[in-house]
Amino acid sequence: MFKPKKLTPEEKLKQIAQMLDNIINDTTVPRNIRAAAQNAKEAILNEKEEYIVRSATAIQYLDDISDDPNMPLHTRTQIWSIVSALETVKDE
Repeated sequence: MFKPKKLTPEEKLKQIAQMLDNIINDTTVPRNIRAAAQNAKEAILNEKEEYIVRSATAIQYLDDISDDPNMPLHTRTQIWSIVSALETVKDE
């Protein structure tokens, strides 16, 4: 039976950073939302902090913009998906 490889927190954060890149590079997304996604990505890639702090900081940035009425629906769905993934990151 196939058993998926369990990702390390660092690998999860790198995947999440790639997901954020999709939002950052999408020109149909308003600038303030792309800026918040960029801030979240920088928080995720900040190796000076522990994994749990990095994910909590990124969640805070994304939570602040999640209710923005100007956000396209596909972007809102992406952000919810990213926040869900960030919530699974544990400090190991």
